[in-house]
Amino acid sequence: MTRPRPSVGPALAGAFDLSALKQPPPSRDAPAGPPPDGLDITEANLETEVLARSNQIPVVVLLWTPRSDASVQLGDLLAALAKRDGGTWALATVNVDTTPRVAQVFGVQAVPTVVAVAGGQPISSFEGVQPPEQLRRWIDSLLSATAGKLEGGEAGDAEEVDPELERARSLWDEAEFDEALAAYQAILDAKPNHAEAKDALRQIAFLKRATAQPEDAVAIADAAPTDVEAAFAAADVEVTQDLVVEAFERLIALVRRTAGDERTAVRTRLVELFELFPQDDPRVIAGRRNLANALY
Repeated sequence: MTRPRPSVGPALAGAFDLSALKQPPPSRDAPAGPPPDGLDITEANLETEVLARSNQIPVVVLLWTPRSDASVQLGDLLAALAKRDGGTWALATVNVDTTPRVAQVFGVQAVPTVVAVAGGQPISSFEGVQPPEQLRRWIDSLLSATAGKLEGGEAGDAEEVDPELERARSLWDEAEFDEALAAYQAILDAKPNHAEAKDALRQIAFLKRATAQPEDAVAIADAAPTDVEAAFAAADVEVTQDLVVEAFERLIALVRRTAGDERTAVRTRLVELFELFPQDDPRVIAGRRNLANALY
């Protein structure tokens, strides 16, 4: 099975509309407040510090207001992650009260909103505060998707010529799953924040399990709708066949039919499948919502 290559592309509607900067700014009295610990973006530095810089490393833009506790909370979480990741991505902040025309460029509808920019284009976004572990996964997914694809980022250049990384990729391409797992684990041991290695370990572990499932796993599970292990096998096969929604719905239906330890096991497996995809994937968003409804 060929290793899927992450691609960088716009996930939002079109590119940035800079025409908003040509309009006169509206008058607004905004309360003073401490900004998040990121580069403050204004009309003067938007193009250089966000659009141009995103050709080197991903830039995560937080659109916020000091009037919102949620904005401040999200800013603190993102700032802590940016500091921990040591320059592999940049945090930029836009105060929608003091720079409303910059907020218009991003098409913001609510605050807080976060937009990831790479190669001068918006590639992912979300609204509202997210749990720290979900933010971590979102950042890891962003780094994985842009690894080696930007023009001048030091991390990207290093990864492109890293022989250990190339060896791990080659093993994955050749479906040598055990060896690929060991190779990526060695990379992660040396670089605990290595986004591609983290993602690869999840993906390869899944592929190793899924390719060992029987070819008629779906038929077996359909004939025994309360058999948890059969449902797990069928869901794995459906994901490999790009029947992702069907796999999610199969396990969500099983959540509704089980209780206790069995229900916990099904929920855990479903969350593992969610983590194989970007967390802003509409299928994942719908799956998480349906899982919550099934649980509560």
